[in-house]
Amino acid sequence: MARKPRFIDIHVIQSIPYANLNRDDTNSVKTMLYGDALRTRISSQSWKRAIREHLQDALEDNTLRTRRIGERVAEALRHRGWDDALADRAGAHVAAGSSIKWEVAKGKDKQHITNKVLTNALIYLPEDAIEELADIAEAHKEAITTDFTGKEKKKPESALKGKIDNIIIKRNGVINLFGRMLAEVDQANVDGAVQVAHAFTTHTTEVELDYFAAVDDVTAAKGDETGSGHMGTAEFSTGTLYRFATIDLHELAKNLSDDNDIAASAARELAGQFLRSFIESLPQAKKNSTAPHSIPHLVHVAVRSDRPLSFAAAFEEPVRSAQQGGYATRSVASIDAYSKAANILLGPDRLLHTAHASLHFDKLEHLGQRHSSFDALVTAAVDAALAQAPQ
Repeated sequence: MARKPRFIDIHVIQSIPYANLNRDDTNSVKTMLYGDALRTRISSQSWKRAIREHLQDALEDNTLRTRRIGERVAEALRHRGWDDALADRAGAHVAAGSSIKWEVAKGKDKQHITNKVLTNALIYLPEDAIEELADIAEAHKEAITTDFTGKEKKKPESALKGKIDNIIIKRNGVINLFGRMLAEVDQANVDGAVQVAHAFTTHTTEVELDYFAAVDDVTAAKGDETGSGHMGTAEFSTGTLYRFATIDLHELAKNLSDDNDIAASAARELAGQFLRSFIESLPQAKKNSTAPHSIPHLVHVAVRSDRPLSFAAAFEEPVRSAQQGGYATRSVASIDAYSKAANILLGPDRLLHTAHASLHFDKLEHLGQRHSSFDALVTAAVDAALAQAPQ
């Protein structure tokens, strides 16, 4: 029996110059120990945000992730001509009207702020749902009379209680791809159709400290003092990264419309744009002082029938630099060799399509057909994967 497409895997080798794309809570470069070697790491959460923002721009279909949903609704109501006090009150009623627990926000002095209500969980919904929530507030304007001050022993009940959840559970293409966890609202949870791995360097890396100083222009002009206006240090690293993600076509189809024709069209658009956004996106930390805007050396895409296959184990033994320096060429060679070995072990009938695009690697034997551009690579992979719509 012929196997059907289930997963689209994407593998990327990308060299990043002097940068700190993703910092920890101390502003340090994130690292990991793998194969008893220290690597620079970029978290999947960081890169997923970059992918999501790139994807939203391409699809022109934004999402909003916030605890401050009431404030956004209040802004929408002010644009409709509501006065500030009533708009703020209505926004508070919206935030308190869902099944999500809530609290009155506090200012710097730890005092409650009247009619500024925060949900305890981040709400993740299509941005155009804000106008729908404002419509609900408008329809119940006369009932919105209670202030939320935080002084009451018992929390006041929203005039919109029971009227908000049907909007909270709405979703768009981005949510259908990335999923949503919101346990307090029935039918709000969405299992994500994409899985994104933490990126890491294929080789051992070291963190570098950059000492910097800022000049006080007035002092420099007058010359009446010595020294700088500010001094500090920041951490950076460089390296060649391995990045991996996979799209579960069955999960994506389940998240989309019950109409097979609509689902197939939406799946094609979402899968293709996710792959393009994965290739082109880059986390933005420290971008103004490093401008690390490289593109991948290699992108390899595989369509599989039964399970995803990461090539991370190809780099458990860290890559050594080439004789003339550099890690990209040997990292690509490791991908090529690992692909051959892994696909022999798993059996070739599981691999339904394989192809790659690269800057200048002409002798790759085990990564499928070479395409001249990333766009052509993505189009061919999506065509192969969605020749039959997943059931």
